[in-house]
Amino acid sequence: MVKLRIERSRIHGSGVFADEDIPKGTKVIEYVGEKITKEEGAKREEEQMKKAKHGEGTVYIFELDDKWDIDGDVPYNDARFINHSCDPNCEVEIKDGHIWIIALRDIKKGEELSYDYGFDLEFYQQFPCRCGSPKCVGFIVGQEHWDKLPKLKR
Repeated sequence: MVKLRIERSRIHGSGVFADEDIPKGTKVIEYVGEKITKEEGAKREEEQMKKAKHGEGTVYIFELDDKWDIDGDVPYNDARFINHSCDPNCEVEIKDGHIWIIALRDIKKGEELSYDYGFDLEFYQQFPCRCGSPKCVGFIVGQEHWDKLPKLKR
């Protein structure tokens, strides 16, 4: 098991930090929580978004597959604190009903973990990015949408 710690993040709120060096390709942590239907996931996401707008909550619904989501808003899910970055050091792998966060490269002790949240373009302006990376595009959207952002920003 990889040693991690939760602490204040320069990106947003709390973050997950490596408490040891992590080699590229390592399964760092599993995103866990309550397995719920897509319908329930949409309902909870909407409720959490309303709370988040008032500074009272964050959305932790993660798409597992076409039928199921994982509601990671549970105290035993430290992976929920991993922030988005436009230049991430981790990626998501969904396999056999599990959501794993995998090291994209070697990660040094003390480094904050991050992955590309992969949001689509709908409501992109509601999700400004503060990752601080030189590659930052200003919004939390999946890299596959970056080429469309300049047209939308004009």
